[in-house]
Amino acid sequence: MAGASAATADVRSEKVAQAAFRIRHHALNMGEAQGQGYVGQALGAADMLAAVYADQLRYRADDPHWAGRDRFLLSTGHYAIGLYAALAEAGIIDVDELDTYGSDDSRLPMSGMASYTPGMEISGGSLGHGLTVAVGMALGLRHQGSDARVINFLSDGELDEGSTWEAAMGAAHHGLGNLIAMVDINALQADGPTAGVLRTEPIADKWSACGWQVARVDGNDVDALLGAFDAVSTGAPSVILCDTKVGRGVPLLENREKAHFMRIDADEWQICRDQLTEGVHA
Repeated sequence: MAGASAATADVRSEKVAQAAFRIRHHALNMGEAQGQGYVGQALGAADMLAAVYADQLRYRADDPHWAGRDRFLLSTGHYAIGLYAALAEAGIIDVDELDTYGSDDSRLPMSGMASYTPGMEISGGSLGHGLTVAVGMALGLRHQGSDARVINFLSDGELDEGSTWEAAMGAAHHGLGNLIAMVDINALQADGPTAGVLRTEPIADKWSACGWQVARVDGNDVDALLGAFDAVSTGAPSVILCDTKVGRGVPLLENREKAHFMRIDADEWQICRDQLTEGVHA
């Protein structure tokens, strides 16, 4: 039985890893159409998104508004390029539609808009709002007797916002065991390194003090992510703190100095794809 269990875990892990690879590949293709964008964040968060959509989230690809679905809230609207890739991987939008990213009349604008995109639960952009909406959704679902979960994706820069911590305290006060927060800790925000803009460490202690179950993992380690999800219980809200690397999987971009909003030269895109593929098959 132990061997069978290990084999099942390996299959599960490989499924998520392959989804993460395809999410990264989609993000590079979308970024090339614009020549710039939040590509680094999409690459860094791909494992997190893959763990959610390939392993955790309950949804119906042909019915994005199905009442019984789990809700995934992208608080960081500028990460939309990564979420579109995940939605295509999940079959909620067609892969061919990714080619329209950021163009006029596209359903895939550069910042996430719930009114445009199937599977996009909230419009992101002004950071610090996502967790407050997630708390309201989790409360509403519980009131309706639903067993659906709310998973809220935040960035470490959003922890600068006081509204995030108000929501965190409210979630614990109401015992929202149907709420999971995922924080992408890539240590970078628009104005520079996160630690230099506003120091937020010790992050884990702060969430714990607010009454949350806390796990901190390597957000680019699929097995660690799945283990964190497996450890979630329903007694209190849970947060998974994910240390990630901007540009993960593409060395050319991992080492880029100005990485928050990347400008990538026309001759570099194929190099990026080649490095991504070489890294997977190394």
